[in-house]
Amino acid sequence: MSNVIVNRVKEFLKRFPPFTFLSEASLQLVAKGVEVHYFAKGEFLFKQGDPAQNCFFVLKEGSVHLTETQDGQTKVREVCDEGDVFGVLALLGKRPYILNAVAEEESLVYAIPVSIFEIILEENSRVSLYFAAGFASGQVVVRTDLSQSQKARGIFMEASKDTGLLIFTGQSDLNFSKDVVTCQQGITIIEAVKKMSTMGVGSIVVTDAQEHPMGIITDKDLRNRLIAQNMPYETPVEEIMTSPVMTMTRDAGFSALYLTMIKNRLHHLIFTEDGTAQSKVIGILSDHDILLSQGNSPAVLINALMNTWDVKEMAKVRDSAERLLRYYLENELSMDFVASIISEINDIIIKRAVQMAKKKHDADYPEASKVKFCFLSLGSEGREEQLLRTDLDNAMVFADVPEAQLKEVKEYMLLISQEVIEILLICGFQSCPGDMMANNPKWCQPLSEWKKYFSEWILQPNQLAIMHSTIFFDFRPIYGHKPLAEEMTQHIYNEIADKTIFLNFLAKNALLNPAPLGFFRNFIVEKSGEHRDKFDIKLRAMMPLADIARLLVLSHRVVGINNTFKRFEKLSELEPNYRELFLEAGKAYEILMRMRAIEGLQSNNSGRFISPEGMGKIQRQLLKNAFAPIDELQKIIRVRFQLDYFTN
Repeated sequence: MSNVIVNRVKEFLKRFPPFTFLSEASLQLVAKGVEVHYFAKGEFLFKQGDPAQNCFFVLKEGSVHLTETQDGQTKVREVCDEGDVFGVLALLGKRPYILNAVAEEESLVYAIPVSIFEIILEENSRVSLYFAAGFASGQVVVRTDLSQSQKARGIFMEASKDTGLLIFTGQSDLNFSKDVVTCQQGITIIEAVKKMSTMGVGSIVVTDAQEHPMGIITDKDLRNRLIAQNMPYETPVEEIMTSPVMTMTRDAGFSALYLTMIKNRLHHLIFTEDGTAQSKVIGILSDHDILLSQGNSPAVLINALMNTWDVKEMAKVRDSAERLLRYYLENELSMDFVASIISEINDIIIKRAVQMAKKKHDADYPEASKVKFCFLSLGSEGREEQLLRTDLDNAMVFADVPEAQLKEVKEYMLLISQEVIEILLICGFQSCPGDMMANNPKWCQPLSEWKKYFSEWILQPNQLAIMHSTIFFDFRPIYGHKPLAEEMTQHIYNEIADKTIFLNFLAKNALLNPAPLGFFRNFIVEKSGEHRDKFDIKLRAMMPLADIARLLVLSHRVVGINNTFKRFEKLSELEPNYRELFLEAGKAYEILMRMRAIEGLQSNNSGRFISPEGMGKIQRQLLKNAFAPIDELQKIIRVRFQLDYFTN
């Protein structure tokens, strides 16, 4: 083979995995050993059952279908396009081929000798992992080890260069108060405190007549230097203020400001026009502002949320959580960890929103505010899987009250719910298009009404009832009297115990979307509308797994586990015969969650619709591998719940 041809082969191969992982020398060695084969339309490269050849293949041009023949019928399992690697059994085990490979159109194929590549496999762990993870076309027919796929993804993807999780980066956006509350020296403490209370702040800067800073008084000073010392409120402010104050210019870099506060144990740093105490006050920086500015660690974000009553600040913190999420996803942190952190942040926002709502309305409803209630998250947030700020699903349950009191109590509960929803919308969450939110009177009900809902859905499981069940049965208590939620759960299990046919309906619903295996060019995509030619990862892949996990957990009467991949972990313990399958299903769901979240962050949307054409080969193969457990589980569900004999 001439050098020109070798170079052409090398340039082609280096564009596609696993050849992208090869050194220049290894790539040159492979390119020299390549043989170029032409296949006419309809011609077989190999047939099912044939002994493995001494090479594997890379499609250069054209199209090759990998098919399986069973009971006289041939089905397409995979469609290979440019750069796809296939026929790797010769490389991995020298077993007979388990699929046919047939040219669907005139095709050029590179045949790569096993003898050359075996050496590279031993030397290059990334290449070995590529094959071990099942990324070669047709390598996996039923199921691969998704733990290898997860590991491979982490190794193959370049780590984020974001340094946002460092203690400080020097690049942070600094938020500080420009409207500084001040008072002149000589006034009494009672006057200063009134001013602090009116402005809703915890500190006041004492200035001279030229508005130059003389000192500062904080809530801590009032406790320790005034009240604890039993001093009169008419005491002049200069007698208890902290003086002198530390001043800097607001143009100072974040690192300098941060270190100044750390070294001097300061809770407040005052900005002046020239950075000295001999110029006018123009701003104040608190340690709380530092937390908000450097909001890239979970502890910092959570601390910031728990120390603010300002909705705009809460929104900023949730924006920071989005950046944190992006960093975590890009650096392949465990989805269990990621989901737990984001769910905790979301939960704290909801809790704070309820507290703010109660603070606003309790005085107007002295009796109704005493009624026990519980604010519930539903759907993906209820399962602790809502990584993005997509549509909200939530509800309100409150204790049963006498009929005469019900109208006022429900009015109060709806006001609380409305305030919570408004705060969540300000924090960037989206309104539920189906209006399944606590501010909808239908979903703000006393416990007895919720029990009626559940009984009706279970006793009369029509299409709407099943849809409601898949959303509402994943509820999770966020704030309030949790025994109310526990009683709701117990009611569900009591009803199902007597009406097992309901599980048959849930099982039938879990089979509505079959596993989209063998996708590539025949990928199951939307046929029309704004998402035309895109793959619906929620409907086609995530929902079937979530539905199956919920169904099986309900059938086993497992209480307290809502998260889908944790449900599969529990099922692996309860059904050891299917242990590996359930663990694979959990891993598959984690992979799908990660893909959807990354797509959503990149496209600034829900991440639900993914363009197959925009995915790299490894991403597409990883997605395909994640589909396999769906197919196996749906076969089990069909048999277990006798769906071939079940009609409604």
